[in-house]
Amino acid sequence: MKDVKIVLLGYMGSGKTTIGKIVANHLNIKFLDLDDYIEQQENMPVGLIFENRGELYFRKKEREYLSQIFLTETNFVLSLGGGTPCFGDNMELVNEKTVNSFYLNIGINELSERLKLEKNHRPMIAHLKDDEMQEFIGKHLFERSFFYNKAHQKVKGNKNTPTEIAEKIINSLV
Repeated sequence: MKDVKIVLLGYMGSGKTTIGKIVANHLNIKFLDLDDYIEQQENMPVGLIFENRGELYFRKKEREYLSQIFLTETNFVLSLGGGTPCFGDNMELVNEKTVNSFYLNIGINELSERLKLEKNHRPMIAHLKDDEMQEFIGKHLFERSFFYNKAHQKVKGNKNTPTEIAEKIINSLV
């Protein structure tokens, strides 16, 4: 197989990790999660990096490691952090290094329902009451959609299973 680099992006809870693992498994290539990669390199959880070193430090490192992955890895599915596409020239880098960037586009209602169940594991939304979730996500998606929509392909995921979405991605690889 020639060099296959697939990048999944989208809002938290859109299924990037779950779907990424299915795609990688199907293609028999490596799955990488950018946040996990950063945590390994920095020897610290993302939440603590934000807390101890600040967002600016994190975003700088995120860009560094994103670039490093493209330089050192071949044949992979990479799941970006929800905010990664929105900072610096990250989306330009992604689209320059691969023709297979996918925006997992999930509706606000579905994201709210999913994230209500995961709130405790998500520092960014842990403080929200359930009835504040939709407005928070809607505002965020509005701000981020400009960057998300730079992906080569958009995959609408509403009401599809992760396997069905993974199949859509596999069938549309360039």
